[in-house]
Amino acid sequence: MEGVHVKLFHQGSGRGGRDGELGCPSSATVPAGDFPLRNPRIPSSPITCDLEIGSPAMASLHDATNGHCEPRHEAGCNGDARASGAGNGGSDCARPSKRLRPSPIIPEEIRCEFAHHDPAVARLNNGSFGSCPASVLAAQQRLQRLWLRQPDAFYFDDLQPSLLRSRQVIRSLINADHAEEVSLVDNATTAAAIVFQRVQRAFQEGVYDKGDAIVMLHYAYGAVKKSAQAYVARAGATVVEVPLPFPVRSEEEVVAEFRKALGVAKEGGRRKVRMAVIDHISSMPSVVIPVKRLTRICREEGVEEVFVDAAHALGNVEIDVKDIGADFYTSNLHKWFFCPPSVAFLYCRKSSASSDVHHPVVSSEYGKGLAIESGWIGTRDYSAQLVVPEILDFVNRFEGGIDGILKRNHEKVVEMGEMLVKAWGTCLGSPPKMSCSMIMVGLPGCLGITSDKDAQKLRRHLREEFQVEVPIYYNVQKEGEDALLDSTARITGYVRISHQIYNVVDDYYRLRDVVNKFVKDGFSCQMLPSNSCEAVSGQHVVA
Repeated sequence: MEGVHVKLFHQGSGRGGRDGELGCPSSATVPAGDFPLRNPRIPSSPITCDLEIGSPAMASLHDATNGHCEPRHEAGCNGDARASGAGNGGSDCARPSKRLRPSPIIPEEIRCEFAHHDPAVARLNNGSFGSCPASVLAAQQRLQRLWLRQPDAFYFDDLQPSLLRSRQVIRSLINADHAEEVSLVDNATTAAAIVFQRVQRAFQEGVYDKGDAIVMLHYAYGAVKKSAQAYVARAGATVVEVPLPFPVRSEEEVVAEFRKALGVAKEGGRRKVRMAVIDHISSMPSVVIPVKRLTRICREEGVEEVFVDAAHALGNVEIDVKDIGADFYTSNLHKWFFCPPSVAFLYCRKSSASSDVHHPVVSSEYGKGLAIESGWIGTRDYSAQLVVPEILDFVNRFEGGIDGILKRNHEKVVEMGEMLVKAWGTCLGSPPKMSCSMIMVGLPGCLGITSDKDAQKLRRHLREEFQVEVPIYYNVQKEGEDALLDSTARITGYVRISHQIYNVVDDYYRLRDVVNKFVKDGFSCQMLPSNSCEAVSGQHVVA
């Protein structure tokens, strides 16, 4: 198969002669089907691409590298910034050129982007760990090599401007007012620790009174609940959990339970509620919570601050932090926004309180604001935080960008969920409008899921014997009159299925057929050996 070599020129990083020095010695070979994306931090060195003439990857190559100088017409544009005058700003190669509209991505390219996934596995659990396209991984690796090549130059000249670019992209995506309100951290669990440590200090310093309350959902993520205990409860807070029904039938059920819990927390006005912790999308079971309505209720009821744990939100549901109105909001980028693991943002609405928010790792940047503190917590790999602009380029190759992706993922996961419900004779765990790119689907009651341990045994069995990866939730069986009135009472197990752009319908058919075989064969969880459960149980294995 004959190939061609195409020279592409990355735009300069604006650091004068160092561009040419860093870039000239190296070149890369990109296999057919791969496509490099714009990276304003990569120097002006040519990349050699081996692409088959007439292939879809060849046709999309120019668009995929939008923002680069073209291969080319101007004298001196040869990848050497010194020869082309980059040191004194005299060359167009040293400046970003006009961005070109990227070509729409095609199915062949999507398959190529995720060819590193295990092809034998029906991967129905994007929610836990996310997925990263090959082109973004390649951009990350180029950044890692730049750091290793000359770390001092990267640290002094590139790191903070590059982090700022990522924060600016996120600011735009979530409709924050200022980039200073957006900090990059490892994950949403880190963000929760940051927020809770501020509350802890308020108790320790006497700003809050012992016994003042914080309210959080019963279905809050396990690590966040433990963080609240470790930092806030030990400092003197009363933690009040909001019990939520499941399956859930409407937003009104959630709102009613939340109002009741606030009443309990306030003790008839004798106790102040200092913070409400609200999930935007609960993890397990997965339900989209009416976070804007609950935040408004908090304001009406005098709750001092609202922290939204939205670990699954970015790339999964629309986010407008100003419209939601919370004081703190966090989401991972590696779950549904295609980032390499791991990176999250923490939004802190500009206020007097936000000035006392600090990163748990104290570095030389302490006291300069959380965004700057988080931008340097010592020597480590920051590359996952730097590729956010490349991810924006990637998602913009899809119709409607990230909003189009999340809309289609939602529609498809609902379709697959309803297909499974019909095949198994069960029900969804929530109305479609309260789901996102994940949905809960009831398993047949005859599978005999009677505990969290059973759920984890069955999950492992599906993975090891049938190559199906899907989280399973145990829902405590109702008893007495409640069970007689509830047609879903016999359904004690639910799968949480995800849909991401790499999924195909056969993934869901495999799960359907395996469960149908279980039912036909009279299988139950009691047949599985007790030592087949996960090494850790419950929510710990489902993020």
